[in-house]
Amino acid sequence: MRPSARPPALTAHTRGVRAVAAVAAVVTVAAGLAVRAGADGAFAKYAGSALYTVLLCTLVALCAPRARPAAVASTALGLSWAVEFAQLTGVPAQWSTHSTAARLVLGSTFNAPDLLWYAVGAAAAWAVHTGVRRRAAFAAGRVAGVAAPR
Repeated sequence: MRPSARPPALTAHTRGVRAVAAVAAVVTVAAGLAVRAGADGAFAKYAGSALYTVLLCTLVALCAPRARPAAVASTALGLSWAVEFAQLTGVPAQWSTHSTAARLVLGSTFNAPDLLWYAVGAAAAWAVHTGVRRRAAFAAGRVAGVAAPR
């Protein structure tokens, strides 16, 4: 491989973003399990839908740590919607009968309100991601006109 064609080395920032994304993924799964265990009905269903997209946001950030929060959230939202619309084909339902993992990841039945709750999850993840990036930039002294605290 030519030296200029090599991928850039992982920077401390990239490793930090990936570490935060991995922790956020674990926290999101724990929150989803807690909602399933402690609530039922519409709240549990739609909180689960929103958390599904939040989890996808953490996974996108883990895979693309340099991506901007809007790109991470919109990618996760697009994936969530794609999975939901795929449920109209019946394929996820068929796979779900054979695999618990497929049922958890792909679902089985199309539910239009889920589309809204995926957007809620993407918006929440975007807000948190943006806030974390701003805080990290401030701490590193990269915010224009503002000195980092000592």
